Amino acid sequence: MARRERVTRMSVEQPLWRALTAYRLLTMLYAIGLFITARDRFDRPWVAIGYFVVLVVWTLATLPRVANAASCTKRFLTADLIVALAGILLTPVAVEHSRIVAGGPTLPSIWTAGAVLAYAVKGGWRWAAFASLLVGVANVVQRGAFSRDTLHNVLLVCIASIAIGYVVEVARASERTLARALEIEAATRERERLARDIHDGVLQVLAMVQRRGTALGGEAAELGRMAGEQEVALRTLVAGGLVPASRACEDASQGALVGAVEEPDDLPGASAPRDLRPLLAPHAGARVSFAEPGAPVFLPPVAAKELAAAVGAAMDNVRRHAGADARSWILVEDEPDAVIVTVRDDGPGIPEGRLVQAEGEGRLGVAQSIRGRLRDIGGTAELISVPGQGTEVELRVPKVSRGKAGSGR
Repeated sequence: MARRERVTRMSVEQPLWRALTAYRLLTMLYAIGLFITARDRFDRPWVAIGYFVVLVVWTLATLPRVANAASCTKRFLTADLIVALAGILLTPVAVEHSRIVAGGPTLPSIWTAGAVLAYAVKGGWRWAAFASLLVGVANVVQRGAFSRDTLHNVLLVCIASIAIGYVVEVARASERTLARALEIEAATRERERLARDIHDGVLQVLAMVQRRGTALGGEAAELGRMAGEQEVALRTLVAGGLVPASRACEDASQGALVGAVEEPDDLPGASAPRDLRPLLAPHAGARVSFAEPGAPVFLPPVAAKELAAAVGAAMDNVRRHAGADARSWILVEDEPDAVIVTVRDDGPGIPEGRLVQAEGEGRLGVAQSIRGRLRDIGGTAELISVPGQGTEVELRVPKVSRGKAGSGR
């Protein structure tokens, strides 16, 4: 929060508001000075005096209004511009016509530019263009004709105010970006601090429980194994935030904590390429090693979802058939034209003919959950199993899907 307050104090708007306050005071004095030096050329000096009384009171009374953007309301801007336009239109009433034709200043003179600049600082270049247009029309009306001097003055005010308004808009956008960057930086530092605290406390305790439980054996070994699972899951979370919000479900037969990622497909940006790594990271555990590239592995959203589901089915087979003591490995490879995910275990392997028998019995885990999913997205699934030496499943998905994934549906 302190960093955000600092950004506000460094805002480019505050110096502009202070400069505008000084500008209004100085130009008010300048307009009064012009009147005093040329009062003998006024046909109705009392009109000018009355206007300057209003101008002085208005300028001094509204100084707090031009102190910041919050105080400078639309109602104030409208009234301020009316005071400026009234002074311009009253000039022919107070001044002799020859002075107007000769290009003499209006009653408010350059004080008018302050009203236009307030529009620019408050609302950007569009508001500035609107106020400049009204001032230009008022100048043409009070002179009774369109002259080169009038065009010059109007263009000067218009270009200056629009430029300042544009700069203010760019500065505001930059400040928003800076504020967001500071928030991310603060969140990253906080996550790193929590990670250090967790590493110094919770992770060390879990690792100690795992070692002691394994050494003691019996029920303590099971407790140690579960502590190891939680240590790996927590370490994955604090290491980089790869795992998004997920639903945790506990496998009763194994006692392992497995994350099932659930992200609605109808969210904004759901058609954008998905990083495969967060979808597979929840499978990591004490007996499951997960190796991934250091950069995002992008696939079309449906392809990423189906590939992750196929990997999940392969891991289910490992837990179901390889045994509680089996280890498994998940390897993600990002090739130029395809993504390859290899799931390997050191279990007893699959006896020859067992897959054909299982398919004949109606158990279609490999046929449908793995090969069928890959076939639908234009990929392939190769299964290699040697009895007594484990099983390896290689899932290959082209980056330009040729199946249902290509439609993003």
